[in-house]
Amino acid sequence: MDVQLDRHSGASPDAKELEKNLRAEARDVYGWSNGPGDRYEQHAHSYHKLLYCTHGTIDFVLSDGRTLTLRPGDRMLLPAGTRHEARVGLEGCACIEGKV
Repeated sequence: MDVQLDRHSGASPDAKELEKNLRAEARDVYGWSNGPGDRYEQHAHSYHKLLYCTHGTIDFVLSDGRTLTLRPGDRMLLPAGTRHEARVGLEGCACIEGKV
């Protein structure tokens, strides 16, 4: 399974609607945020991670060199074992995520 990225189009997304969508697809749902320029070193998860960006931007850099930038409303499914690092954009970011 490869990383799936679904881009949001249209008006600014409603965070409550995004959370409703996430809860319909995933378990152990929670939100988090980071300040501008924060980073996560390369790591992987033991579960499929489903994530929506609700504010700002965050780049996920995959071990194969691809960079996937999430913006508000974007949805990403990161398969278990996918090595990645993350870099928060200039506005910071907020996301909600859960396990699939």
